[in-house]
Amino acid sequence: MAFTLISHDLKDGQKMPERHVFNGMGYSGENISPHLAWDGVPAGTKSFVITVYDPDAPTGSGWWHWLVANLPADTRSLPQGAGSGLGGLPTQAVQARTDFGKAGYGGAAPPQGDTHRYQFSVHALDVESIEVDENASGAVVGFNLHFHSLGKATLTVTYS
Repeated sequence: MAFTLISHDLKDGQKMPERHVFNGMGYSGENISPHLAWDGVPAGTKSFVITVYDPDAPTGSGWWHWLVANLPADTRSLPQGAGSGLGGLPTQAVQARTDFGKAGYGGAAPPQGDTHRYQFSVHALDVESIEVDENASGAVVGFNLHFHSLGKATLTVTYS
């Protein structure tokens, strides 16, 4: 079985619903993190990391919208709102700092007139945790998970 990521709220290749769009920077979305679920987990998985990345941001390095590390190996889903302070994250999970400057989910907010891709990924790791905290950047989270990755499943949506 292939490692897959699905959502009740997002459809791969489709437009992100307004509920999950950022509230600020000219947008009035609800900034609610979407439901995510995964299956076909690689053998030997000891934890997961969730990342949401916009490769189209005009920064030269993309934009990190959400980073959740140290999800236990038995986790197979996150409910809608888990990254928005509405509950549902396991106690040992760590939300790291996004490019909005703080930990937690930050929805789509492309420059007016642009269409961007938002890559929601779940990474299976061969360690129970990586050493990151709420101040770790997306680059630091990515560096740490890179050396422990067993596989990745991605779902991509767009917004303009």
